[in-house]
Amino acid sequence: MLRITSQFLFCFVCAIFLFSCTKENKTNPTSNAKLVFKFKLDPTQERLNNIGVPASMPSGNAGQNPAFNGISAHYYELGNTAFTPLGKGAVLYWASETNKGGGTAIDFSKCKVVKEGEVALEVPLKDIKAGRYEYLRVSLAYQNYDIKLKYEDKILDGTLASFIGFNSYISSFKVKTKDLAVNANKKQGFWAFESGAVLQSGESAGTTTVPNPLASTSPIPPGSCVVTAAFDKPIEITGTETKNIVVTMSLSTNNSFEWKDTTPDKLWEPLKGEAVVDMGIRGLKLFVD
Repeated sequence: MLRITSQFLFCFVCAIFLFSCTKENKTNPTSNAKLVFKFKLDPTQERLNNIGVPASMPSGNAGQNPAFNGISAHYYELGNTAFTPLGKGAVLYWASETNKGGGTAIDFSKCKVVKEGEVALEVPLKDIKAGRYEYLRVSLAYQNYDIKLKYEDKILDGTLASFIGFNSYISSFKVKTKDLAVNANKKQGFWAFESGAVLQSGESAGTTTVPNPLASTSPIPPGSCVVTAAFDKPIEITGTETKNIVVTMSLSTNNSFEWKDTTPDKLWEPLKGEAVVDMGIRGLKLFVD
């Protein structure tokens, strides 16, 4: 007959407890909580100018809401207050850069291009400096979207690839179905357009709106695409979080593709000389969950 002593029973219970705790820790999905960023593209969101003030369509111009296929950012930074200078906050991500094209440039071949709702960036919260953060600065690098154009009496579909970072080294890339070889640095405003059998590229300097509501207290360098916004509620990071913090970066695409409507009929007619005057983002809102 097996004799169970009180000492044996105590050890058995302790072993079960320790095994349960170990198993729970191994399967706990919140043991490595992260700060997660996702993009939202919103054509109904307020349309802002470079200093974050609502902006109407200028007389003589027209615009349309592009349908996004993908977007990429190469820099993320948390700002403590409205007076935190660019680069002095908590830098979360800085994409690969290269000197292949001569000067320092974003290495487009290593950019992560995501669709709306996909995870654009995730950083372990324990790796972020503890503190209270009110702002996010995100430097956009590339956008790809579909637009409409008028050719003679037909409305056609087209796809535009737009490089809006400060400087990008591009080996080659696909616009929609066609590849374009570049093998050079391209400043902000380089674009390529595909419609049917047509594939063309060009450069439009000074055609990128970059909303920064902190322009008076924390400016950004000219030619960069560092979009700035306040969180809907400040983020408090301790490094001991057990759940992910998810940030939705809602970008305004409200008539963000803008041109000189010389006809005028509010239809883009590039073969009639209607020049594109803006391909920038028209605002950023941040929602914390």
